[in-house]
Amino acid sequence: MVLRETFLVILLYSSRCSLCRHPQSRHGSYKTIVAQATAKLYSPLFVRLNKKVYAPEFSKKRIRKATNRAEKRTTLSQMANPPAPASTIVKAPEQWRENLAMHLICKDCKEDPPNLVEDFAAGDTICASCGLVLGDRIVDTRSEWRTFTNDDQNTDDPSRVGDGANPLLNGAQLQTGIAFGGGNGKSRDLSRAQNKVTHDKSTKVLLAAYKEIAALCDGMGIPKNVSDTAKHLFKIVNDENAFRGKSQETVVAGCIFIACRQCKVGRSFQEIFALTKVSKPEIGRIFKALEKFFLARNEKMKEAIEEAGGIADPNGSGFKAVDATTAKELCVRYCNRLGLSQKCTMLSQDIALKVDATGLLAGRSPISVAAACIYMGSWLVGEGKSAKDVSNIAGVSDGTIRNAYKLMHPSKDNLVKADWVKDGRANFKGLPPP
Repeated sequence: MVLRETFLVILLYSSRCSLCRHPQSRHGSYKTIVAQATAKLYSPLFVRLNKKVYAPEFSKKRIRKATNRAEKRTTLSQMANPPAPASTIVKAPEQWRENLAMHLICKDCKEDPPNLVEDFAAGDTICASCGLVLGDRIVDTRSEWRTFTNDDQNTDDPSRVGDGANPLLNGAQLQTGIAFGGGNGKSRDLSRAQNKVTHDKSTKVLLAAYKEIAALCDGMGIPKNVSDTAKHLFKIVNDENAFRGKSQETVVAGCIFIACRQCKVGRSFQEIFALTKVSKPEIGRIFKALEKFFLARNEKMKEAIEEAGGIADPNGSGFKAVDATTAKELCVRYCNRLGLSQKCTMLSQDIALKVDATGLLAGRSPISVAAACIYMGSWLVGEGKSAKDVSNIAGVSDGTIRNAYKLMHPSKDNLVKADWVKDGRANFKGLPPP
């Protein structure tokens, strides 16, 4: 038996889009067609009617037109927004990443995994199998805070907080201060009492002397190693309670002068006198007394070492007697202050050595000899300086420089090396008349 059914087919039909072919009812206007038919359920007529609505067929011509429109639209979009050239594209830098594939092993044992030990006391990385040092100056990553328990009595103290001990001061250098700023009278009395208990008079004297030495050396342009040497010498004198009758300023001036000679930084009595306001005769006397004191102290230390069965080092780091400052050492500093070239400095030093060797200016001070050598050397190389200019730097009169030059001029051939004249670096024609 064939089922038949009468139904109404409502077709929503209108002019369709050229591209999507969907009914334009979505866009607004539409037409309604009512068709009444009597047909079998799912008959060819029913399928054909629904197919036109929900699965419309596209002709080849319409497909080609839609494709051309899409390609034209893509081309216009590319022309409006052209791609950036490859040269202007900047690549982002790659982020740094640790190479976890690399690890340290002993080049002798070649054990993997390596048997390494970090010695924080020496700052070394050591192979525990063979003892080879694989790295130095490692960073200690252990804790820095202090512990006050009794658990670490037999172990290393992990605390390294605070300044190191100053070898120029006495005692443990660990003090506690009580402040009373803004407090009442009781806190002030407590602070005074605490200062009386913990105050060390010798430390106060040392600090005052160190401050004076540092200020004098800075004002004179003396290097820091000379300043530290002078402080060390003053501490020795203070610990031995020597030179009690001498003023502190006189002892400081003598220590600075001796430190300059020990470190081979030439300074004259006149420069120390101008710096410290201690008279030149007094500086000379304290210098001889200090030198004698330090030499005697060295002899006592050597005898104590030999009595204990040891052998004293003749080249030790103790005090050593040093000769007076030579004219050659002064030439470098004076030429630098006069703005002379390195060639003039070297020639002046050569002339100073020849003058000292021949004894041409015997009896004159090293300052006068250095000034005369610089005056002669500057004219030989064509950088002539007047006697007045040299005297302002050296601290001697221009008459003293001219008198020394008169003695040097007849022996100019012996004072200047032949190589200087052959190479054309020195010219006797440029010398002024004596």
